[in-house]
Amino acid sequence: MVAVVITLIGAGVLKQDVLKPIQMLWINLIMDTFASLALATEPPSETLLERKPQSRSEYIISKNMFKHIFGQAIIQLVVLLVLLFGGEHFLPEY
Repeated sequence: MVAVVITLIGAGVLKQDVLKPIQMLWINLIMDTFASLALATEPPSETLLERKPQSRSEYIISKNMFKHIFGQAIIQLVVLLVLLFGGEHFLPEY
C-alpha cells in the first residue's frame, strides 16, 4: 500500500516514476514471500483443533492490531516522502 501511495504521489508531483513497474512487482513478491513463510513455518498443534470457532460478527483484526498497522504505514509513508522530496539535500550522490 505504501509503495502504491508513494508511486502515485511521485507521479503526480514530480511528473516521473518513483518506482518502475518491475520494482513494484519485486516489492509485491518479497512481501508475499515473507507472509507465506510466516504462515507456513508455524508448527502444527492439537490445541488449534480444540479451539472453538470464532463468531461471524468478530473482527479478524483487533483494534490494537489496526492501530499498529495504520501507524506503521504512516511512519513508512513519512520516511519515504522525506527521502523522496528532501533526500537530495542530505544524501550524498556519487
